[in-house]
Amino acid sequence: MDTAVRKPFQGIKNIIRFNWHFYLFAASALLLLLIARYFSASAFNAGFTILILLLIAGVLLSLLASLYIYDLSQLYLLKWLDVLEVKPQSNLVNIHAGFDETSKLLSVRYYNCNLKVLDFYNPKDHTEVSIKRARKVYPPYPGTQQITTSAIPLRQHSVDVVFVLLAAHEIRNRQERIMFLKNLRETLKPEGKIVILEHLRDPQNFIFYNMGCFHFFSKAEWLLNFRQAGLKLNSEVKVTPFLSAFILEPDGTLS
Repeated sequence: MDTAVRKPFQGIKNIIRFNWHFYLFAASALLLLLIARYFSASAFNAGFTILILLLIAGVLLSLLASLYIYDLSQLYLLKWLDVLEVKPQSNLVNIHAGFDETSKLLSVRYYNCNLKVLDFYNPKDHTEVSIKRARKVYPPYPGTQQITTSAIPLRQHSVDVVFVLLAAHEIRNRQERIMFLKNLRETLKPEGKIVILEHLRDPQNFIFYNMGCFHFFSKAEWLLNFRQAGLKLNSEVKVTPFLSAFILEPDGTLS
């Protein structure tokens, strides 16, 4: 793996760079709390102090977790994909939601395979300003094809592995998400696999990301979506305590 594909601390720098509005809001809230504490009666000082400490802790915990996940862990070394058996000349598809940090890495790891990259980003539905900023900085992977979640231009039973890494949660509507997964299932060869990598709405993500955790879906929700899309869980890999990779395959019991 060519680790030079990613620069040192690229992850945490991007998070701050593309979400600077959040940190500006947090800094403004902190300043207001400090001013309020300074001018408030002493009886309220303890309350303001607690709010200040909670705000600082919330921001620092999210940054520390992100630093660990995106810069210090082995996420982008892709060793967690060792559970997949990918033969030379396999047809691989990487699908993302507007910000692509993985296609180059996958092309290096699977240099002897055929990689197609699809982007389902829709500015009307995916309104996160961070993605818009990221797209201005990072050009798309060469040959990336724009698609919609309901129209995936792949032949039936033609793909060996589909990767959807940190992107599927951007499909907020449950029925749209299930239909998207069904469409992916139709593209798979009989022994094909789908790899879904996601944060989960679980205790550890809540502790470190607080309200941001509610942008993720629970494991129970994902398992329900997979089942309704005609997919079954082959294995689950904990890439970090904060990230789960679901290795899926067609459920042969369903038509």
